[in-house]
Amino acid sequence: MTADASFRSAQGYAPDPRNDDVLVYVNGEFVPRQEARVSVFDSGFVLGDGVWEGLRLVSGTLISLDAHMDRLFEGANSIALDIGMTREAVVDAVWQTLGRNGMTDGAHVRLMVTRGVKRTVNQDPRFIIGGATIVIVAEYKMPNPESKARGLTLFTSTFRTSGPDIFDLRLNSHSRLNLIQALIQAINAGADEALMLDPRGFVASCNSTNFFIVRRGELWTSSGLYSFKGITQRTVIDAWESAGSRARECDYTLAQVYSADEAFVTGTLGGVTPVVRIDGRQIGDGKPGPLTARAFELYTAAVMP
Repeated sequence: MTADASFRSAQGYAPDPRNDDVLVYVNGEFVPRQEARVSVFDSGFVLGDGVWEGLRLVSGTLISLDAHMDRLFEGANSIALDIGMTREAVVDAVWQTLGRNGMTDGAHVRLMVTRGVKRTVNQDPRFIIGGATIVIVAEYKMPNPESKARGLTLFTSTFRTSGPDIFDLRLNSHSRLNLIQALIQAINAGADEALMLDPRGFVASCNSTNFFIVRRGELWTSSGLYSFKGITQRTVIDAWESAGSRARECDYTLAQVYSADEAFVTGTLGGVTPVVRIDGRQIGDGKPGPLTARAFELYTAAVMP
């Protein structure tokens, strides 16, 4: 199942040799990529106890920075995780990481916060010693152009998304095993990413991106009851409506997906990426569509200063 970073995927990117020498922020220090370490007793490694954000740097601008910081601190607060830094200090650490690596464009940042190192390996957060662990990885990443040009293929997984009473996907937590299982199933079926249904059988999202269909000039995406809170998804909806067109956040079925005119996914790295086949079925004419391209244009215009 191994492949290089350029394979078709919603998370795929063009390889860049400059990433071999990046410096990684680890609890206030900058260390070479190969030397970046956290303890085996860290709560993120032990149990996935933490939250994260992915940010994209374009022409000196961190896209939707405020929205990402809102989600990070809201998620940390909801699980009683003390980041130990102010919002301004976290943002400054991100900019420091970019500056130390000389990055001004075409970079992707993974900001990770865990509850910290534990005295012993267990679930109880009271065994934490010290403060939170904060890691910032900045890499040169441009979306794989093949994914944009040819479009992605999806496979509907038997693994379902969950409600907030079981596992709240809006937390953006480090725990992602259910979504990884869905992706593995899709890869084994020959697809690029997994389409996931909610517990009621309606379309929810993909394993790492939000999902849209186009029907009669309208954008449809899930109501968000059983999927993660996509910042790019929200921006696309707002930009589409601001341009005078209609976007629906609603429940819809696979039957409506199969008969859609176009489909696409949204995420921080790729922005808007076309989808051309789902479960072996061609969507529309099987090529990236004009309204998908329009959605990407509107999104780009909305996020760039």
